[in-house]
Amino acid sequence: MLNQQQFDPNSSSITSNKKSNKIIIVQKQKQQQFYLSCDRKMQRSFHFAFIVHLFVLSLSSNLALGTGQIPRPRGVAISKTSLYPPRDEFVCFNGLKTISYLQINDDFCDCPDGSDEPGTSACPEGKFHCTNAGFKPKNIPSSRVNDGICDCCDASDEYGFENSKCINTCLELGKEERQLQKSRQELAKRGITLKAELSSKGKAMRDERDVRLAELQNRRQETEAIREEKQNLKKQAEDIETEALQVYKEIQETEKQEKTKQQATENENEAQLTFLKFDSNKDGFIELAELQTRASFDKDRNGEVSEEEARFFLDEKDRVDQEHFVSICWARIKPYLMLDAGLFKPPQLDGEQHDDEDHYQETDTEPQLIEPSQADDQEEEGEAGYEPEEEDEEGEETGEGAAEEVTQPKPDYDPETQKIIEQANAARNAFDEVERQIREIDQEIKEIQEQANKDYGTSDEFAPLEGQCFSYEDREYVYKLCPFDRASQQPRNGGAETRLGSWDRWSGSEQKYSQMLYSNGASCWNGPQRSAVIKLECGLDHKVTGVSEPNRCEYHMVFETPAACENPNDSADDGMHDEL
Repeated sequence: MLNQQQFDPNSSSITSNKKSNKIIIVQKQKQQQFYLSCDRKMQRSFHFAFIVHLFVLSLSSNLALGTGQIPRPRGVAISKTSLYPPRDEFVCFNGLKTISYLQINDDFCDCPDGSDEPGTSACPEGKFHCTNAGFKPKNIPSSRVNDGICDCCDASDEYGFENSKCINTCLELGKEERQLQKSRQELAKRGITLKAELSSKGKAMRDERDVRLAELQNRRQETEAIREEKQNLKKQAEDIETEALQVYKEIQETEKQEKTKQQATENENEAQLTFLKFDSNKDGFIELAELQTRASFDKDRNGEVSEEEARFFLDEKDRVDQEHFVSICWARIKPYLMLDAGLFKPPQLDGEQHDDEDHYQETDTEPQLIEPSQADDQEEEGEAGYEPEEEDEEGEETGEGAAEEVTQPKPDYDPETQKIIEQANAARNAFDEVERQIREIDQEIKEIQEQANKDYGTSDEFAPLEGQCFSYEDREYVYKLCPFDRASQQPRNGGAETRLGSWDRWSGSEQKYSQMLYSNGASCWNGPQRSAVIKLECGLDHKVTGVSEPNRCEYHMVFETPAACENPNDSADDGMHDEL
C-alpha cells in the first residue's frame, strides 16, 4: 500500500480538486481488489506500474488545474526531484544500500547518508528543504522537522501537528524582502553613477601621474647632465684652491712649529726660574722640606703640605736636581701654581657645583698631568678659563673642520687667493644645489611609482580616496581611517594617537574589493600587533559607519563608499523567487 504521507501536500498526487480525488479513490479500490487475486510477484510488478500510473495521473491532474506542482517526496527541492524517480527501488545517494521506494519518508533511517528521509527527523544527517513559495527557499537540518518550532515560513516543517500554530508568512516576508531589495537596487543604481565618476577621476589621476612621471624622468636626465658639468667645474675650482692654499698651509705649519719651540723654550725657562726660586739653600736640589713650606702644594687643603703630598710633586723622590725637575716634575707642579694664581679652574665631574675648598680635596684618582706646552697655552688664554676634556670631546663631534676653525684662526689671504676661494665655494654650492634637485626628483618619482603600483580597483574607482581621512566617534575613542595609508584611534579626552595598522592589501574572499586589511599596527600590552579589517559597503557618501573589536587588538570597521557599489543586474541570485 503506497504511504500517502511520503509526498508533500503541495506536490502530492492528491489535490484539492474533488474530481481528481474521486479518480484516485477508485484507482486505489481497484488496486486493492487486484492484490487479493494475484500472488506476490504479480503484486510487486503491478505495484510499480501503479506508482507510475499514479504519478502520471497526479501530474496530469495538477497541470490540468494549473498548479504546476511536480510530485516529489516531502522535503525535497524541485532541483533534486530527479534523484527520487518513482520506481520500485531507491538507491541511497552514497550507493551503499538499496531500499524499497515505499521506505522513503517512513520515519525510519535506512540510508547511512540520510537520503531516504528528507521529510522526517529520523536521520541525523538529513536535510529538509523549505520551498517557501514567495520568499527565499532554504534547507534546514532534518532534526528540526516536527519539533514544534516554525523554521520554514511556509510551515512545511511542522506538518505533524494538527493544531500547529505555524502559519504561512512567506508572502508577507517576500513582500518586505522585495521592497528592501528594491531599495538596495535603487541605492546601487545611484551608487553606480557616483562610482563611474570616481572611476573617471581615478583614471584621470593615473593619466596625470603618467605624464608627470615622464616629465620627471626627462628632467632628471637633463639635471644629471648639468650635475656632471657642475661636478667638473667644482673639481677644477677645488684643484686651483688646493694649490693656492698649500702656500698658506706651509706658512701656518712653519709658524706653528716656531710657536711650539718658543713655548717649549719659555716653559723650560719658567721651570728653571721656578727651580731656582724653590731651591732655598741653593744646593742645586729641591727637597721635600723645601716644597712643604709652600701652601700651593697642599692638595687636600688641610692647612699643611704633608710629606706624601710633597713626594708626589717630586716624582716620589726625596729630592731632584734641576734637569729632573724641568723634564718630569714641572708638568705636575705648574697646574697647581696656576690654580693658586687663579689662572684657571680644574674640571668638575658631571656638572656638580663645589665650593673652592672642594677643588683641592684629594680624590681616589691623581690630578691630570698637563704638558708644559698645554700649560703655557692655558696661561696665555688668561681670563678665557680652562676647558675640561668633556667639552673638547663635544667639539670633536662637530667635525674636524669645526675643530680647525676653533684652534686655527683663518689667515688673511691676499685678494687673488681670496677670489680663488670664493670661486671654489660658488662651484661647491652650485654642485650641491644640483644634487638637491636630483634628490627631490628621485623622491617624487618614487612616490609616483608607489602610487602606480597600488591596486585602486578594477577601474581605479578607489584612487580618489587616497589622501583623505574619515573619522568615527564612539563613547571612548575617535577612530580615523585613511584609505591606502593607515587606521588609528585616539581617546576622545585627548592623548596620543595609536596606530591600528598600515595599508597592507585587499582581503575580500568572494569579492576582492569588498574588504581591506591594515596590519603591523602598534603592539598591544603583552599582546600581538594591532590590525584592522575594513568591510566596504555600498553608500552614497564616504563614511565610517561602525567600529568593533571582536578579538583582542583586532579591529573591524564598516566603511560606506560609492566605489563599493555593484551593478544589481550583475549580482548573484539571492534565492528570492517563487517556486511553481
